[in-house]
Amino acid sequence: MNVLIADKFEQAGIDQLCSLGCTVNTDADLTGDSLRMAVGSNGCEVLIVRSTKVSDDVLAAGSSLKLIIRAGAGFDTIDTAAAKQRGIKVANCPGMNSVAVAELTFGLMLGLDRRIPDNVSDLRGGVWNKKEYGKARGLKGRTLGIVGLGRIGYEVAVRGKAFDMDLIYSDVIAHESKEQELGIRRVSYKEVLRESDFICLHVPLNDETRHMISTPQFETMKSTAFIINCSRGGVIDEKALATAIETGQIAGAGLDVYEHEPKATDRTCSLDVAQVNRVYGTHHIGASTEQAQLAVAQEVVRIVGEFKITGEVLNWVNP
Repeated sequence: MNVLIADKFEQAGIDQLCSLGCTVNTDADLTGDSLRMAVGSNGCEVLIVRSTKVSDDVLAAGSSLKLIIRAGAGFDTIDTAAAKQRGIKVANCPGMNSVAVAELTFGLMLGLDRRIPDNVSDLRGGVWNKKEYGKARGLKGRTLGIVGLGRIGYEVAVRGKAFDMDLIYSDVIAHESKEQELGIRRVSYKEVLRESDFICLHVPLNDETRHMISTPQFETMKSTAFIINCSRGGVIDEKALATAIETGQIAGAGLDVYEHEPKATDRTCSLDVAQVNRVYGTHHIGASTEQAQLAVAQEVVRIVGEFKITGEVLNWVNP
């Protein structure tokens, strides 16, 4: 079986794919036209990607392509509908990076509350301002509102409980066992926005969630509230976010994802929202820990192995 890996991938996973009898080609810099040409000339049956976008043009070039695996949870970078029309199956690796994303979510929460990036910047500039930076409200007893109590939302709630926070969530379905385990309350989406001191978004990007946080939602939040997004950039209207922070409607935001992100191969960026005071941003690194990437690689190997032996697709997202 011919496998093309068009993104960064753990060497241990590559070695295991080879041990399955696969012919593996890797090029982490493939994107756009170069990806299309590689898929067309490589004759790959399986394409593995992380951040790389897979458009219909790429799919059309893959006459031998049978399966695309997103080495991560979200799969909005892949044209799943076009893949389905062409008989190409798409799979993902849900849950493998949940802890890593939850850890970064809490890193951003603590950074916002204690203004850690600003502390560091001033110290490096020779400025000592203990009076200004000694005004944190603290996390204990604050209300943590989680939008989407899936695998990542659950891990965030576990850590929120350890910080002795009051936990609430909104979701399209109830999670009664998690409610009993964690003492988390299910409320309406509007109540999460209205009651929370910290709001964490853990939802996929689709027509229902795109810009689910915009001006009307910011207007209902506390002026002291922080919003954290480690899911997908499009769920927040970034222009409305900038206005909400600049006018004091909310206190700040922690972002790991953006509406229009640079490509994985880019070395510069121009993100207007990153220039807003009290927006602390990271470089879409939520899933990028050694632990998470090894777990993802193992899951990719499991999917390829099952497909090679039985033809069945684990974690199939476009049946």
